[in-house]
Amino acid sequence: MTTMNLSLNVPTPLEYFASLVHTDADFALLEAAVSLGQDEYPELGVQQVLSDVDQLLARLLRRLPADAGPLQKLRTLNQFVYRDLNFAGNFNHYSDPDNSYVHVVLRTRLAIPISLAVIWLELAQGVGLKARGVSFPGHFMVKVNLSEGQVVIDPLNGQSLSREELAERLEPYRSLASLVGEQELPLGLYLQAAPPREMIARMLRNLKEIHATQEDWTRLISVQDRLVILLPQAWSEYRDRGLAHAEAGHAGRALEDLETYLVNAGAVIDRPAIAARAEELRQALH
Repeated sequence: MTTMNLSLNVPTPLEYFASLVHTDADFALLEAAVSLGQDEYPELGVQQVLSDVDQLLARLLRRLPADAGPLQKLRTLNQFVYRDLNFAGNFNHYSDPDNSYVHVVLRTRLAIPISLAVIWLELAQGVGLKARGVSFPGHFMVKVNLSEGQVVIDPLNGQSLSREELAERLEPYRSLASLVGEQELPLGLYLQAAPPREMIARMLRNLKEIHATQEDWTRLISVQDRLVILLPQAWSEYRDRGLAHAEAGHAGRALEDLETYLVNAGAVIDRPAIAARAEELRQALH
């Protein structure tokens, strides 16, 4: 009797992530968001985390009568998330990378807006609410369409925000963009639904900013690897990965990414500086 050696090709975290974000059809937002934690927590069991969220949804569904309308569902959801489970913003440690890892947020109940929004949306959609994310400047929001109209909600506390409150929150970003007194974009354009791919990109860019500020090139490169897979034609992400590789001493990889940027990015303002950096790397390799 002969025995066969069966080798199971387990995908790497990056390959697994690529399979989740390959297409926008049936984009698994929660699973993709959970998988971001695999870089920092290699033993993370993504399916277990998904099961944990399913259990929360089952608890929430048990609280809802069969004939519950959308408004009752929304109120029950917010009672469950913010009062019973005590989810909140991690204001004392806002730049902690753990705030972006869904499995940690489920344990600590502390988050930044977008990571809590991912959990909130999974529960909201699970009870049948028409809920979407909103890429509002500076603070990710969620919104629900009810028969009474659209409700925009702060995912850190469940508070619904009026148009006046939203306009007030938007004002600093309009000022920053020098749009005050000029042709301002209407508020509604800032409240459009964010596609899941855009939400994952925002989560990754939060981590990118943290690691870049700390000059943690190894972690930054891991984030950039995911951004390049998620947004294969966002040429600036190749540039930023190349610059991180250069800082980490990976001249060959850095040059490859910077050349990809230069070939594809067109007439960008930083072309001379990036071309000069690429030439430095080229010289270093010879």
